[in-house]
Amino acid sequence: MTDRSIHRNLVQELFHRFSRDQIAGMAAELAYFFSLSLFPFLIFLITLLGYLPLNADDILNFIAQYAPGNTIAIIEENVRGIVNTQNGKLLSFGIIATLWSASNGINAIVRALNRAYEVDENRHFLVARGMAIILTFAMIFVIIIALLLPVFGREIGLFISSVFGLSDMFLTVWNMVRWLVSVVILCLVFSGLYFIAPNKHLRISEVYPGALFATVGWIVVSLAFSYYVGNFANYSVTYGSLGGVIVLLIWFYLTGFIIILGGEINAILYQRYHPSPS
Repeated sequence: MTDRSIHRNLVQELFHRFSRDQIAGMAAELAYFFSLSLFPFLIFLITLLGYLPLNADDILNFIAQYAPGNTIAIIEENVRGIVNTQNGKLLSFGIIATLWSASNGINAIVRALNRAYEVDENRHFLVARGMAIILTFAMIFVIIIALLLPVFGREIGLFISSVFGLSDMFLTVWNMVRWLVSVVILCLVFSGLYFIAPNKHLRISEVYPGALFATVGWIVVSLAFSYYVGNFANYSVTYGSLGGVIVLLIWFYLTGFIIILGGEINAILYQRYHPSPS
């Protein structure tokens, strides 16, 4: 079988699974849980700023790189309100609310991936929640690293260069590489998600195709949708003050859609090379 026929069959199988596995409906469910967990997650992240060399502007600038235009105003308004009123109790609330909301979202992803692999979920409730908590902390780690590298990457590179006596060429390469590290970490988190979430024993080599697709697809779709919203669409005309909320939900929907497609790609490739006995 040629590479062209493999790719064609992969696309055809994805179209077939779109209705069979209810990908659109599962993406909508993920968008709902993402929206529920966003602001508790931001509360948790903001309350950690006292322990990190970051401020609220760093977080907002990072989100603004990918978030569609109308949404950043809503997020910024809530973040500013959190910063102005934050206290010690917010950290505890943020942890509890984030873990609970994110675990519901992870459970939705688990159902979608189990459906892709055509397996049932029989793991214990505590195991499933523990898995969700681990993946939530992984996402927190990714965001913190993605924030730290652009802000302090140059200082880190200068320190390494001075300690090891490296040339200016190292700094040039480092300035390019440090922007790619957050993308690599994002790919690793997707790999962990596709490796842990489905109730299927998998190898790492069997999950990286979907992880690569999800990483590149999410960045491209987010930037393209942000450009579309900023230059062509005007949701405020149709939805008024709710325009920003609608854009945020669509962005979450596209994110969920990409995550599920990545899992479906892994499942298709797995079943192609591990056919079920007839």
